[in-house]
Amino acid sequence: MIPLLDVDQLKTFLAIADTRNFTRAAEEVNKTQSAVSMQMKRLEETLGRPLFARDGRGSRLTADGEKLVDYARRMTALNDEAVSAFTEPEIAGTVRFGTPDDYADLFLPEILARFSRSHPQVSMEVECRQSQDLAKHVRNGELDLAVVTFNGGDIHGEPLLSAELVWVTSPRHQIHQQETLPMASAGFSCGWAKRAAQQLQSAGRGHRMAYTSPNFSTICAVVLQGLAVAVMPMICVKPGMRVLTEQDGFPKLGAFDIGLMKKPGKLSPAAEALAQTVRDGLGGNRKLQAAE
Repeated sequence: MIPLLDVDQLKTFLAIADTRNFTRAAEEVNKTQSAVSMQMKRLEETLGRPLFARDGRGSRLTADGEKLVDYARRMTALNDEAVSAFTEPEIAGTVRFGTPDDYADLFLPEILARFSRSHPQVSMEVECRQSQDLAKHVRNGELDLAVVTFNGGDIHGEPLLSAELVWVTSPRHQIHQQETLPMASAGFSCGWAKRAAQQLQSAGRGHRMAYTSPNFSTICAVVLQGLAVAVMPMICVKPGMRVLTEQDGFPKLGAFDIGLMKKPGKLSPAAEALAQTVRDGLGGNRKLQAAE
């Protein structure tokens, strides 16, 4: 018979995974350190695998521990969602929510499905725009919430995860070898395109903006047809694209933060509930790496 995992043990495990320290984790979950150690011993006994390896004063996860993190996050989130559906007061109303379309495909289906299950009386108005436009609408109160790319300047809020920015091209073409590199982006105001242009200029590489579109699907189509090179988060790279590296002559672009912006003032209960659902969906993994 397959043993049942204890949700409380999984929440303690996640606290340790996030803090890398039993003492700080014990403070987060409001337990004694001995109680935390006992919980983890029982969890390891249930799974029959060691989850932690001592690393100086910290606690490093084993390979099995790293594997458990994703399962634990999903199981604890589903538990909280199920309990909230029966214990929280019924919330109704409308939430105006925004996200860039490249994130919409990646995050939106799961977030909206989870929110709809736990808050069926709430209506959603969703807008897909560039982060600059979304930030403006949030600041003006025209949107309640938005998931945006932080640019280190006028777009800021609550960071939820970090993602690596990469160069992409078609593996079937050699467009990236052209002396003057043709590029595709959301436009000249795009922060990713500006970062890429600065790196190319520093490297003495000629380039031109060959295609601009606010639609992420259009940018992907241009890249896959071998018409231009683009930059995008690693988590948004589509099947059939090739990631260009320093070995191909393309410098690293670094990482950036994705997070949540909220309109000024007090949010409605419905908007607050969606904000928490977004945190649970995006904040579970602080640093996303390559897409499958």
